[in-house]
Amino acid sequence: MMGMIGLLSGMLAAIASGDSGLAIMGAGIGCGLASIGVGIGIGLIGGKACEATARQPEAGPRIFSNMIIAAALVEGVVLLALVICLLALVWMH
Repeated sequence: MMGMIGLLSGMLAAIASGDSGLAIMGAGIGCGLASIGVGIGIGLIGGKACEATARQPEAGPRIFSNMIIAAALVEGVVLLALVICLLALVWMH
């Protein structure tokens, strides 16, 4: 998480200094890292939900609904990163 914050603050510093190349590169890397993290997170959520359902099949519907809620919350992180990066790029031009 600290790496992502450092990358975004570096991108904002590049925008403030007027270096558009670094800002564009920072936006791309930031969105990529956020997407990779979310992919790993949702994969872990799905895997653990499958394991839990295999152990207790009668709790399957509750596990599924909790999995969907958790995946939606994790997905919000990548959407926030995408919006921040796009706003930074729009602000640059």
